[in-house]
Amino acid sequence: MSGGLVLTVSILYLGLLFAIAQFVDHHAGKGRNFTRNAYVYTLSIAVYCTSWTFYGSVGLAATQGFDFLPIYLGPTLVFVLWSVVWVKIVRICKVHRITSIADFIASRYGKHARLGGLVTIIAVIGTTPYISLQLKSIATSFRILVDSADGQFLNSANDMIYFVDTTLIVALILALFAILFGTRHIDASEHHEGLVAAIAFESVVKLIAFLMVGFFVTYGLYGGFADLFERAREHGLDTLFAVNAEGNYSRWITMTLLPMAAIICLPRQFYITAVENPDESFLRKATWLFPLYLLVINVFVLPIALAGRIAFDGVSADADMYVLTVPLINDQALLALIVFVGGLSAATSMVIVASIALATMICNDLIMPLLLRTRGLNINKNDDLTGLLLTIRRISILIILFLGYIYYLFASESYSLVTIGLVSFAGAAQFAPLILVGIFWKGASYQGAITGLALGFVVWTYTLLLPSFAQSGWLPLSFIEDGPYGITFLKPYSLFGLDVFDRLTHSLFWSMFVNIGALWTVSLLSRQTAIERIQGALFVDVFVHTDDERDSRYWRGSATVSDLQQLVGRFVGMQRAAKAFDEFASERNINLKRNQSADAALLDFAEKLLAGAIGSATARVMVGTVVKGEIVGLDEVYRILDETSQVIEYSHRLEQKSAELEQATAQLRTANERLKELDSLKDHFLSMVSHELRTPLTSLRAFGEILVDNPEVSQEERERFLNVIVKESSRLTRLIDQLLDLARMEAGEMDWSLSAVDVEGAISEAMAALDGLIQENGVVVRVDIPQGLRPVRADRDQLMQVVINLVSNAIKFCDKSEGHIEVTVGVADKGLQVSVADNGKGIPDDMIERVFDKFHQSIGRSGDKPQGSGLGLAICREIITFFGGKIWVANRSEGGAIFTFTLPDAELADVQLSAE
Repeated sequence: MSGGLVLTVSILYLGLLFAIAQFVDHHAGKGRNFTRNAYVYTLSIAVYCTSWTFYGSVGLAATQGFDFLPIYLGPTLVFVLWSVVWVKIVRICKVHRITSIADFIASRYGKHARLGGLVTIIAVIGTTPYISLQLKSIATSFRILVDSADGQFLNSANDMIYFVDTTLIVALILALFAILFGTRHIDASEHHEGLVAAIAFESVVKLIAFLMVGFFVTYGLYGGFADLFERAREHGLDTLFAVNAEGNYSRWITMTLLPMAAIICLPRQFYITAVENPDESFLRKATWLFPLYLLVINVFVLPIALAGRIAFDGVSADADMYVLTVPLINDQALLALIVFVGGLSAATSMVIVASIALATMICNDLIMPLLLRTRGLNINKNDDLTGLLLTIRRISILIILFLGYIYYLFASESYSLVTIGLVSFAGAAQFAPLILVGIFWKGASYQGAITGLALGFVVWTYTLLLPSFAQSGWLPLSFIEDGPYGITFLKPYSLFGLDVFDRLTHSLFWSMFVNIGALWTVSLLSRQTAIERIQGALFVDVFVHTDDERDSRYWRGSATVSDLQQLVGRFVGMQRAAKAFDEFASERNINLKRNQSADAALLDFAEKLLAGAIGSATARVMVGTVVKGEIVGLDEVYRILDETSQVIEYSHRLEQKSAELEQATAQLRTANERLKELDSLKDHFLSMVSHELRTPLTSLRAFGEILVDNPEVSQEERERFLNVIVKESSRLTRLIDQLLDLARMEAGEMDWSLSAVDVEGAISEAMAALDGLIQENGVVVRVDIPQGLRPVRADRDQLMQVVINLVSNAIKFCDKSEGHIEVTVGVADKGLQVSVADNGKGIPDDMIERVFDKFHQSIGRSGDKPQGSGLGLAICREIITFFGGKIWVANRSEGGAIFTFTLPDAELADVQLSAE
């Protein structure tokens, strides 16, 4: 066939696409939107059916029969049985003005630009083989039409025609189309009606072309399905009739799971299904219409494959091209040309949408954050940046198509169309855990997401992408056969010795294992920031958080309406910004003045406008610069949010869950009273400790100054002063020890060794240590301990400390004129009971419940001045509680107070511990 004819038809067809897109865009500007239709929307989703479907499925069926079915079974299952995923994703995209899959993932995990950048890099690398697949199919089909003759069909597409590489020309033409109709609007979240209409039209063209070949083969060459299948059986092709004839179930499962992930995670599918969705209700029709489209376009896949095998029996021919070569070998030139156009439609639709989606991601999630971090954008200037954004996207489209062309030249010839497509599917599948976990589990963190994604990408690259370069000769073949540096344990197709799976399943298993494992493990071990918790709640509960004020209160600070409008105008255009602000004011029936402060709702509105143009992560930073009034980076803005959003999140939860309002209010009231009480007690405690520390320090300083300033002080006076200094030093040391002991107890750092302790011996030793204090205060102490007491389970030193503390406390408050203290021990239920009683003034009734509190100050029992820190009693309670006993205080009828505690019997305590 004439090369000029094929080129002319190709150009005319692409021109028709231009005309359709231009026509729809023109009428959309006048309010007539032809794409706001569920059928057009569903046909645009059929961009999933690329040249892989048009050519590659036949090639796979020609060698493996029905093994092509899982590629379409996966998407069918998602739309029919799990459409709630798409419904939720579409709602999130609309509420948050999401522009791409990178923007979606970055927004979910705290609006971190690093995560969005990583998603973009992986998407570009993963999609590059897929784009090369489309270029390969176009170039190969063109070569077959032009250069094949006398039944000889060329398999190579690398030769030049008229000294020009036709594949490069095709790539440039597709780049031009994508630039003209994919970068006309700066707001990437706005709908591209013309583009969607052109993609829907292409879906119709490729379906009609494929069905024409199918009908020609089945009813033109043969007498229907029965006749064709019978002829195939005669040629020994009946093995292709069986489903999974090889019994490789792991590959079938993989071939089903990968398309399930791909229909959600491929950048072009996410873009066309979620971002370009004009109405959520259209998804209801798509849940059955899209699977129907997949069914219809695959009806004739096996018949065409069988016809190709029969026609080229014993002849070398590319099975991927049977759709084109079967009409040619039967002298159906016109049908072959129509098939070429259908294949061109399948390839161009994918390349155009994918390049637009990737260009948006590169601009918003790579270039813009990089410019911000390196201060490449002077945010204090008022330059219009819309031209810069469009230029970045247009250059990105050219780079993407060029990368696809480079991969086509270097690696695509070593693989079939299906194999190249599956490599891309496995790369895109790395996004699935982050998306699915992110919309159903609030606990997934940024650290877990970026760790899991990075590890999964590395494993995919090592086990699938790099081997493709090795098989193409760009890496040593020994890398596949022997592993790097001869380490067989690291062979990419049998990593860590796992060789029971096919190559695709092997890669999917290891990449998902490390991806999901790291996401889950790191999320559990790491702590979410406030913005991560907020975004997690908004995404998971998107059907709850749907009002316009859902997160407006998250902004703190102020900015004038003029500054905010000026900022938005730099990125979306001044006219569009002014119109949007006017609409905002009109909807709320308010009057916006240029110098008035923008409230939180307007700040949130401005952020949404910017998000559609530069992505959510960058938009938050840019609004933060105006609110703060200074240049700030990502980390600074997140820190501001972190300071305030915990209370905001809780308040938002109260507003949304009105059914729990009364209970939550009561809880808040109780917590508030407790906080006030704790604040009061804390001040009281600090004041007390300060007093207790100052008293001995003041005494030490005063006596030291006396001794220094008065050298004539007599030796007797000097010794008396030194005795006082020693006493005050001991008092200070004891208080510090008490503070340290209490801190260690509360931290659970006690190193006590519980054992059987003789109470009589411990109390006797404690009283001996108190002998000096008793004599100094002239107190009479009577100790009553019966003979033959059973040992208790305790720590001897700590038990002595309790006795010393209680007796010291009794000495302070007993009658000063005739102090009398009684220490008695008796048998109690399952242990012993020890009491320390004094003949003082007793304890006021309102103080009894607080005596053992660590913030309690041991006030004189008739309201006189403070007499001690009260830490000793708090320590007693901690020690006795640790032993398994109880401690309490009561007033005696004859006057004074009595402190009592119990200790468990050593043998009974051991039995109980063993039973536990």
